[in-house]
Amino acid sequence: MMAKKPPKPAPRRIFQERLKMTALPLYFEGFLLVKRSEYQEYKHYWTELRGTTLFFYTDKKSTIYIDKLDILDLVCLTDQISTEKNCAKFTLVLPKEEVQLKTENTESGEEWRGFILTVTELSVPQHVSLLPGQVIRLHEVLEKEKKRRIGTEQVPITSVEKEKELIEDYVDVLNPRPACFYEVSRKEATEMLEKNPSLGNMILRPGSDSRNYSITVRQEIDMPRIKHYKVMSIGKNYTIELEKPVTLPNLFSVIDYFVKETGGNLRPFIYTTDENFGQESNTEVRS
Repeated sequence: MMAKKPPKPAPRRIFQERLKMTALPLYFEGFLLVKRSEYQEYKHYWTELRGTTLFFYTDKKSTIYIDKLDILDLVCLTDQISTEKNCAKFTLVLPKEEVQLKTENTESGEEWRGFILTVTELSVPQHVSLLPGQVIRLHEVLEKEKKRRIGTEQVPITSVEKEKELIEDYVDVLNPRPACFYEVSRKEATEMLEKNPSLGNMILRPGSDSRNYSITVRQEIDMPRIKHYKVMSIGKNYTIELEKPVTLPNLFSVIDYFVKETGGNLRPFIYTTDENFGQESNTEVRS
């Protein structure tokens, strides 16, 4: 069976979608090995430092983060002795947890230390080994972060009505949902998937009761098929109603579960402003 190869996300589109989802400026990015308290072992993530938050992605091209870590209240950053060559290892000590980070080489380790300490201490650290150009970048990030914080502290609230308006405007920033979430019905989601197959094949939408969610997917096996899955909001978690229910901590993890379980065959449906994106690829591969 011949199938068209899905287009790869363009770098500009990835940047736009991540910016839209996080609403925070990008200061530094790269691969990190991360071990949080609930992890049994290190996990390899493409990581972005935006503002004072670390966003973790399964790979460099993913537009949806699967975990994030607020480091604003960083207590200290401690170096760890590593037995591995060309590897930097350190721990972020936070009020409620300690997170171990490991880099693929010592140079990137110094950069991560520098950027993390700059945005959390609001000063460029003197004890990191960086090149002059890298130090200049730290000073640029420092100025951007200072301005960002001033801007968030000086948001005027003139009345209860204005406060309500601000909360409504920024609800998606404070409680972001995956970029493939749309306020559409089952019928509308089906039509979106059928008319725009190049944009993805999985939509997250409100459930029929408005409290829970549903996922609509379009799979091509022998022929295109539309399926719907219920996602129940239970406490702080979300449960996918399958033969064996799967409970996950957030909606991003729900989307990531479908992507991983299908080996990437299911892709989040995301509209883009890139005119060239969404055009069918002429490359054909055997499936």
